[in-house]
Amino acid sequence: MSDQTSEKSLLRRSLLDARKQLSDDELCASAQALAGQALALPELARAGMVAAYVSVGREPGTRTLIDALRARGVRVLLPVLLADNDLDWAAYDGPGHLVRAGRGLLEPDGPRLGPDAVTAADTVLLPGLAVDSRGMRLGRGGGSYDRVLARIEACGNAPALVVLLYADEVVARVPEEPHDHPVQAVVTPYGVTRFTA
Repeated sequence: MSDQTSEKSLLRRSLLDARKQLSDDELCASAQALAGQALALPELARAGMVAAYVSVGREPGTRTLIDALRARGVRVLLPVLLADNDLDWAAYDGPGHLVRAGRGLLEPDGPRLGPDAVTAADTVLLPGLAVDSRGMRLGRGGGSYDRVLARIEACGNAPALVVLLYADEVVARVPEEPHDHPVQAVVTPYGVTRFTA
């Protein structure tokens, strides 16, 4: 295990432990505030299609946000986890069309659009555990979104990449590896931080 990988593991554990301390009331209030901040983003205001995800457990809540985007007429794509940890995508047709899948995830029940469907998104909302002052994102370590970002880069599309986090998860620095991609913005319940290349 490299030093960077080991550092990432320690940081992930610390951030996940902090999320466990959040009360249900804090989670609910954060989800509402996060949706309000995100919906004001120009990247979402002008988007015709957004790749998002359904938050689970103690993740910053996304359900209010994805419902609001759908109500605006935005086509929302949600991930479907494949056996090899890659992601397929399907359109979000509302909360009644989510099914419980492996690892406790909620996935859309509609037709699968293929792993490349994400490359047509105007904005990609990414899960994460932290983002640093350079816009480098720390994910959970499964590599699913590393593949998504590599696929987007390979196709030549340049959607806005936005991470949704709690305020204390915007940190000075996260360990970086060659496959890591910077993001353009991070949204927390308290505001938006933008990064320049």
